[in-house]
Amino acid sequence: MSDLLNGFATVVSSPEALLWCLIGVTIGTLIGALPGLGPITGIALLLPLTFQIDQLSALILLMSVYLGTMYGGRISSILINVPGDGGAIVTTFDG
Repeated sequence: MSDLLNGFATVVSSPEALLWCLIGVTIGTLIGALPGLGPITGIALLLPLTFQIDQLSALILLMSVYLGTMYGGRISSILINVPGDGGAIVTTFDG
């Protein structure tokens, strides 16, 4: 448990890591809002970018893109009733 908290403290205290997180969530939300594009597509589109940066920043970017596309997929599910991925199908019923 202490190793997990130590890793979390390292990521939160680094401004570069937080910047990659913000970039990933923003791009992920934009990709997820497009109908038919889900988290796997978002990660596949940004995978070549991760070859140019260090490993920690790349993992943070890919995690952020995944979570951003999961959130952004709900936007198209609610507004135009077209899910972006399988998890957003149930959201179309309520939206």
